[in-house]
Amino acid sequence: MNRRSLLRTALFAAGGALAHAALPKMKITRIRFYLNPRSRALFNQSMHIVTVETDAGLTGIGEGGSKDTLEQCAALLIGEDATRIEHLWQLMYRGYFYPAGREKLHALGALDLALWDLKGKALGAPVHQLLGGLTRDHLECYSTGFPSQGQSLRETARACLQAGFRAFRTSVTGPSRDAPFNSRQMVQRTYQQCQEIRAGVGKDGDWAIDFHTRLDLADAVRLCTLIEPLEPYLVEDLVRSENPGVYRTLRSQVKVPIAVGEQFGDRWDANELIEQHLIDYARVTIPNVGGLTEFLKIAALAETHYVGLAPHFTGPVAEAALVHACGVFSGPVLMEMTGAGPREEPHLPKHFDFRDGKLWPNERPGLGVEFDPKGVQLAAEITVRARPIQLYRRPDGSITNW
Repeated sequence: MNRRSLLRTALFAAGGALAHAALPKMKITRIRFYLNPRSRALFNQSMHIVTVETDAGLTGIGEGGSKDTLEQCAALLIGEDATRIEHLWQLMYRGYFYPAGREKLHALGALDLALWDLKGKALGAPVHQLLGGLTRDHLECYSTGFPSQGQSLRETARACLQAGFRAFRTSVTGPSRDAPFNSRQMVQRTYQQCQEIRAGVGKDGDWAIDFHTRLDLADAVRLCTLIEPLEPYLVEDLVRSENPGVYRTLRSQVKVPIAVGEQFGDRWDANELIEQHLIDYARVTIPNVGGLTEFLKIAALAETHYVGLAPHFTGPVAEAALVHACGVFSGPVLMEMTGAGPREEPHLPKHFDFRDGKLWPNERPGLGVEFDPKGVQLAAEITVRARPIQLYRRPDGSITNW
């Protein structure tokens, strides 16, 4: 074997660029939406399943959205080439003239995940290979709601780290059911709990806290000041998210690392916070931002300004996609995991790989997810193309607005 043949063989074996050259066009023929009965009631944490079928016999799997928003986005894709992911993202985002709001972005993101899954399957490569390859061996996690098993808060935090998690996460405490939320009392009670957690993880362990936007500005500053000596890894969603500009005020008053973005959508929700160094970690997630396509752009913005990623957990398919997206990011990453690890999902025999408190990349094609429709309900089937408005195109064929 000569040198050129040896190089060609090595590139194919690695799932390299030569394989991409053989990527066939795949016309989208049908899109289905399945209701997951275990999906959370929160709109933008939908765990419903989306499948995108093609005339090449391949099917992509995504997650998120609602029936109405999914149907509107999906009808724009029928008959389109599934390999043109960025083009299709623009088509869905601009296809009804008005920019997609956060609810519609969730459906758009579900379809985007399925398109990336399709492309990886067509090439026989995991998505992280298509994105440039891994920068890390595994992804560290923190646990939200690590099971106490009757232990004290201190013992639970210690057990969380012993299970392999990087950090234990708590939240601003709330009153008993239906009792008034007295923020000053809750601040003091939360501070006492944080002291217990720090004692549990030890001086070298990590912990984090989510304020859940429950506190007004003055109380958020007060709690940040109280817990500063306890050195939290990050403090999330200090105040309500409607006005991101409030973090210009907060940034000058607190010294703890700030994480924001769970309730955000695309890059225009987060760009000023990142560019002005008002946050330390972006909590934006998939599919909320519009899928992998948009998440990668936000990640590049974050890397440019030395901001880390700490994505919010939504569902198992989305978490699998985040392993690919964060696995190729060169900055700091901390992933969220609920409880002590994933629960069994009968309709998803394979999704993400989790063990020893960490998420592990794998080499399965596409997102590495397998879907069995048993246990979920087919709620919509889209086979007819829709074009509600004419979109203008530049001379080179790229989409501009109506």
